[in-house]
Amino acid sequence: MLKQKKLLNAPSLGFGALVSPGKEVAPGPEVVERDPRRCLNCGAYVNLYCDVLIASGQWQCIICKKLNGSEGEFVVSSKQDLLHWPELASTTVDYVQVGNRRPGFVPVSDSRVSSPIFILIDECLDEAHLQHLQGSLHAFVDSLPPTAKIGIIAYGRTVSVYDFSEGAAVSADVLPGNKSPTHEALKGLIYGTGVYLSPIHASLPVAHTIFSSLRPYQLNVPEVSRDRCLGAAVEVALGIIQGPSVELSRGIIKRSGGNCRILVCAGGPCTFGPGSVPHSVKHPNYAYLEKTAMKSMESLGHEAQRHSTVIDIFCAGQCPVRVPVLQPLAKCSGGVLLLHDDFGEAFGVNLQRASTRAAGSHGLFEIRCSDNMLVTQVIGPGEEASPDSHETFKHDSSFCIQIHSVEETQSFSVSMETKGDIKSDFVFFQFAVRYSNMYQAEITRVITMRLQTVDGLSAYLASVQEDVASVIIGKRTVLRARTASDAIDMRLSIDERVKDIAFKFGNQAPKSKLYRFPKELASLPECLFHLKRGPLLGSIIGHEDERSVLRNLFLNASFDLSLRMLAPRCIMHREGGTFEELPAYDLVMQSNAAVVLDHGTDIFIWLVCYS
Repeated sequence: MLKQKKLLNAPSLGFGALVSPGKEVAPGPEVVERDPRRCLNCGAYVNLYCDVLIASGQWQCIICKKLNGSEGEFVVSSKQDLLHWPELASTTVDYVQVGNRRPGFVPVSDSRVSSPIFILIDECLDEAHLQHLQGSLHAFVDSLPPTAKIGIIAYGRTVSVYDFSEGAAVSADVLPGNKSPTHEALKGLIYGTGVYLSPIHASLPVAHTIFSSLRPYQLNVPEVSRDRCLGAAVEVALGIIQGPSVELSRGIIKRSGGNCRILVCAGGPCTFGPGSVPHSVKHPNYAYLEKTAMKSMESLGHEAQRHSTVIDIFCAGQCPVRVPVLQPLAKCSGGVLLLHDDFGEAFGVNLQRASTRAAGSHGLFEIRCSDNMLVTQVIGPGEEASPDSHETFKHDSSFCIQIHSVEETQSFSVSMETKGDIKSDFVFFQFAVRYSNMYQAEITRVITMRLQTVDGLSAYLASVQEDVASVIIGKRTVLRARTASDAIDMRLSIDERVKDIAFKFGNQAPKSKLYRFPKELASLPECLFHLKRGPLLGSIIGHEDERSVLRNLFLNASFDLSLRMLAPRCIMHREGGTFEELPAYDLVMQSNAAVVLDHGTDIFIWLVCYS
């Protein structure tokens, strides 16, 4: 990295890193089954770059330079012997604590078997959509393991909680949808005679009967104007999942295993009860009511996250679902929101994947770097952690992010600046993520990096990973594109960014005022061109709901998926079964080839047709 502050901090290129804390890597990281050693002054973890005094066993922190003791553990006869400790030999280490000290924890071989799944079903569907949904739901419950617990709730103007205790007969308790469920109503469900969560092996026939009994919407009302109390339905599901713990004081949570899941099958917006918006966006007070609804859904998402419940929202059909209102509910709980054309095959597959998605919970992402570096922005699936939510040290300068759900498909974009010109030969960065995995083991993954500092601009540019730089710039830009008008402004800013990179890092052409773009970053302008023209900022996708969902996916996505969403991969399949990768702009049709364009979330296939 560059020693000069002025160029390193240039906003057009910037300096940053992409971190995927939950990603599976091959070969896997070193595993240590004990507590990590940490600096008592700043909280940094011992690592391979620490200077160890082998006579006393003391080690010097790379972040604050303070000496720490090891109770004689690191007393060895030679430096080579220190390599027997994984944390002193590898850049990435996983510390694993198999025991669980959480009150109420009951160890099982696979905690997923005790984690309930609530299915929330929109009752306001037309017949064609309902038939597709019924097929997907039948296949979904057939795919679940026998020990999985499920609950089924339907919502419209009311919340219908289906009872599995009635055998072949379909029975449901009905609660009003215009307000949050009362304490007495939840108490009646929890302590009553009904069974609202039941293992598949005991309730599969009943679940099939419930799905088959669903009926299409009967009134002659447009889809967007139908009353849907989605917020109230989620509140009821959360109350049942918490069980008797709703009787306890706030903050005391009774937990028995890993993440619970609420899977929402929605065909339209929430227009009734908590978190609702008016049927029409032309309502004179729509902007204020939408903002109020977003805050309500955000609060509900946080409540779900506190109780280790992830809410995934699967929307389908042509009715606008008002993504800005529903997105906070999914995001704040650690879930996702996806749009589908219909409730058919793709919808059903995503429903099944959601129920089996491996995820960690109660995550904390810590970033530490050398004193002369400053973290300026973190983009990803989390939010800044409050000081009282994690352990702090006397001089802890770490930047901490609370992660709602730790998954392999996520990444964080970390932007940094230097406070001044760098004098040292190396700069250190340490990323640590702590979470409970799906088996309730406590995991601490520590990644430590050391970068050499240089004076030469060419050496610095040669070290820049162009694809990574493209994704980081893309995420910074897309984060600011909150509306359609913002997206237009961001498209213009990309042109200015490319010009500024050429001016600051390129060479001036002879006898010209123009600057050549640096050859070390030759692929960067093409990636930014795709960003400008593609679905993230462009207008090739029809509705703003679709663009909003794609942007949220992109901001949280792993490097591989982010790169495909940013710059599509074009592959030609020729006769004989061979594949050839082409530049994404080379889409000339040939009679003996098929062209496949992988855009991350979608795949497009061109085939030659003969009339």
